[in-house]
Formats: sequence, structure tokens, C-alpha cells
Amino acid sequence: RTEFAIKEIMSSGGAEDDIPQAERKTVTDFCYLLDKSKQLFNGLRDLPQYGQKQWQSYFGRTFDVYTKLWKFQQQHRQVLDNRYGLKRWQIGEIASKIGQLYYHYYLRTSETSYLNEAFSFYSAIRQRSYYSQVNKEDRPELVVKKLRYYARFIVVCLLLNKMDVVKDLVKELSDEIEDYTHRFNTEDQVEWNLVLQEVAAFIEADPVMVLNDDNTIVITSNRLSETGAPLLEQGMIVGQLALADALIIGNCNNQVKFSELTIDMFRMLQALEREPMNLASQMNKPGMQESTEKPARRENPHKYLLYKPTFSQLYTFLAASFKELPANSVLLIYLSATGVFPSGRSDSEGPYDFGGVLTNSNRDIINGDALHKRNQAYKEMHCLHPGDLYPFTRKPLFIIVDSSNSVAYKNFTNLFGQPLVCLLSPTAYPKALQDQSQRGSLFTLFLNNPLMAFLFVSGLSSMRRGLWEKCQDYLRKINRDIAQLLTHSRSIDQSFLQFFGDEFLRLLLTRFVFCSATMRMHKIFRETRNYPESYPQLPRDETVENPHLQKHILELASILDVRNVFLENTLDDY
Repeated sequence: RTEFAIKEIMSSGGAEDDIPQAERKTVTDFCYLLDKSKQLFNGLRDLPQYGQKQWQSYFGRTFDVYTKLWKFQQQHRQVLDNRYGLKRWQIGEIASKIGQLYYHYYLRTSETSYLNEAFSFYSAIRQRSYYSQVNKEDRPELVVKKLRYYARFIVVCLLLNKMDVVKDLVKELSDEIEDYTHRFNTEDQVEWNLVLQEVAAFIEADPVMVLNDDNTIVITSNRLSETGAPLLEQGMIVGQLALADALIIGNCNNQVKFSELTIDMFRMLQALEREPMNLASQMNKPGMQESTEKPARRENPHKYLLYKPTFSQLYTFLAASFKELPANSVLLIYLSATGVFPSGRSDSEGPYDFGGVLTNSNRDIINGDALHKRNQAYKEMHCLHPGDLYPFTRKPLFIIVDSSNSVAYKNFTNLFGQPLVCLLSPTAYPKALQDQSQRGSLFTLFLNNPLMAFLFVSGLSSMRRGLWEKCQDYLRKINRDIAQLLTHSRSIDQSFLQFFGDEFLRLLLTRFVFCSATMRMHKIFRETRNYPESYPQLPRDETVENPHLQKHILELASILDVRNVFLENTLDDY
């Protein structure tokens, strides 16, 4: 096929015999590399999505070929222009594939540095206008390549919090879609317009704007920074466990999403990552480490992002994570999903009798009838019950459930004596609180960006940068004090302290206590179901209802001039 294609290309460039041997070889080598790169790239989708070892050598080979191809077309551009008829959009396609490779490498490793690499390739395509000539060719499939490039670039920019670039890209994509549908009268116009709507809603999901003096929006990052987690002080006795793996699962109806990422999943994945470093300073090409070298300690826990997984998919990924979990490591499971409640009363109170959360909304249809209507005793197949997680408590397990039936997970039993904690969202929010569920859960927002969540429940929708930074400093002090409350508590369950040695988990635990204390002091959060809970339970008087912490929260409210939103003498109200 390649030989025939080369002859075709050569003969179209003039008499075949007139072409010097060296130039002929250049075209042959280029065609070989191009074919090989496509073949390897297409093979990536056949690799298993789970498991951390099988894919690395294949990715390494693919990177190698694309690196050669990229350098080759740079060195021989003139010959390829004259003899092969290389078009700018074809160079753009190679750059786009390399961007995709880096992005998928990020998904597989959770190393944010690879996002920067994807960004640099995608940016180059835009700066050098590689796709600009596509609109002149009467080929709709080429325009679709360009539109897909924009969508992929937007995902990378969202993950890097480059919101100013996202806004420019959305405007450009909107113009491209309009031109595309106008010229080709295609059927996929609705789908592309939906992409635009989704990304617009995603950008506006944050309920509070932080503003510079000139009213431009400040882009805040919620990844773990050097000063992010409260430091462990001398005398704090905590476990040495490290968070190694996380499953982030999303299935909330009507929640803002882009690509296969709901806003809750997006916020949680950022809470489990450090600020990106520049890749060049960190390591060489992905998958290229010499086997004799010991890989550096991974900066971020490995993550699986599962959007609406079926039960069998979820269990497969869970089992793979469990199997590959290193010694002295923790597996985190984050569930943001619709609640499934038990139907009818049950005589027993086992781990399958309290319902759970729905990870996939597809019903099993029999003769056009959903099964659950025909048989009241039928249990939802894609509901994840607390009992489904029991086998995985053989290793340290940290669970976060954000759902209207999160309390089902209060009925956990620790069968194997390993560290086990469940952080559970409120099951309902006060009606007086403006419904923001479409823009993400308030509980997850507290775990990702506690100050923004605090401002939202205080009724604030915008804030000046200077005041924001002052409040962030104060919140860091609150976090340090919460860390002391937890480690000095006499009656706290040891599981909490076992997890406290890990920076990510320490930050999640202190934010959870801040969230719970804030809601318990808030005037409109007055029902038990409005408060987060945990398994095992935290000693309230030493943590979420501690007078010292309550004083801090009132002080933060005073800085923001919203003290009237909170109860002053909360201890008297219980």
C-alpha cells in the first residue's frame, strides 16, 4: 500500500525518473514512519484501561515513533513539500496526535506535568495556524478533525485552569462550528452545539468570583501546593500510610459535565493532585526510564476517572486497584452519585439493606419493561451497596460518598481491622439555600475549595482578591488548629490518625471537619440530615463542635462581615 502511494505521490510531482535517489528515500522513510505511527496510535485503544504495567512499553514505542516522525518532517520539510505534497494540516495532525499521547499519559499516570506537554503541542498548532487551510478544502471530515482538536485542547486547558485560554478557544470553536454547519449542512450540528453549551456551563460552575482591582477574574487553583496541607508538628503521632490509588466515580443526573467529567469529578481529581511541575526538569520521555533506574516516588496518587460505570466495570477497576496497591498504601474511593433507597421494609439490617448509590442509570429492559417495576423485591443492579466494598477492606480504605443516600455507608462494619474511614455528605440541604446542585455538590466544593464553599453558604457571590488572600491565610491557620484537635483527641478512632500521615488525606480530613463545623453553626442548617457524617463517628465535642474551632469560624465570618449568618452560642442550642 505504501509503495503504491509513494509512486502515486512521486509521479504527480513530475517524471519519476527525474527524482534524485536521496529525495525518493526521504519520501519512502516519511511514509513508513507515518504508517507506523498511525498503526501504533490506533493500537492504543486496544490496551486495557486498568492495570498500571501492561501499557507502558507500548506507549514508549508509540512516543518514540512520533518523536522520530516529528523531527523527520522538520528536517526534510522542503523535500516533503515538493515531492510528497505535505500540507500544513497534516503537520497539525501529527502535533495533535502527540498532544493526545501526552494527555492520555496524564490520564494513565496522574502526573500533571504531562498536561503541560499536551498544552505546548496544542498551543503550537494554534499559533502556527496548522489547520487554517482546512476550511478551503471541500472535505467535511478534515473540518471535523479541526473541531475535535479544539475540544481536546479545551479539556487540557480546563484541567490546567487556563480559563482565559478556554474562553478564547470557545469563541473560535463557536465560529468554526457555524462555518462548518453553514458550508456542509451536516447532521452533527446539534452535537457540536451541545459541546459548546457544556463547556460554557462548566466555566461558570464556580458559585463565587474572585476579582482583581480592574474587575478581571482571578484564576484560583485548588491543587495541593507547598503550603497547602497543615504540617505535622512534633509530637503528632500519625500513621505512615500513603495514598497510592483513587477511583473517582461520577453519576449525578443533571450535573454540569464536559467530556466524561462531571464538575464533582473535576473538583475531586484536583484535590488529589499537586501543582504541575515543568516536565523537562522532572524526567525524560514517558516510558523511557531505564529498567536499572529506580523510578522517583510518584508525586500524585494514581487515579481512575469513571463516568457512569456499570457495576461490572466498577468492580473490575476496583479489583485492579486493589491488586496493584503497594504495601503501606491507601485506596481512596470517591462516589458522587444519585442515592438508591431500600424499597419497603427489611427485617434484617445487613450491608445490602440500606440501599447505596447508583453508578450507572441504564436499566435492564425486559420486554420493554424496566425490571424494577415488575418485581418489587428486585434490587437495582448498578447500585453500589456498602457490602460491595467489604472485600476491599482487607487493605486500608478511605471512602468519600457524596449522595442523597450517603448515610447507607454509616452501617459499615470493619471486618478485617485495617484502617477504614468513610466521609459522608449531608443527604439534603436547606430549602432556603439556593439550589446549586447542577453546578456541583456543596460537600465536594468544601473538600476542594473550602473558602469558596464558605462564601457561598454565607450568601456572597464575589470578592476582591486582597480579602480572598487574607481569608485563605486565616483558613490555613484554622486547618492547623483542626489538625491539632484531631491528633490531640483522646477518644478519636485510630483509623483517622492512621490516614493522617498522608498530605492529601490530611487535607481532606481537616476540610471535612471545617465543613461539618460550618454547617452545624449556620442558622439555616438545622436538621440532622443537613450535616455531614462519618464512619467511624468523630467525637463531636473535640472536633466538629469544639468551642475553639467555633470561635475561629465566627472570626472568619467577621472578616467577611457575615457573622449574622451564624449562631453565636451554638453550644447552648444542643
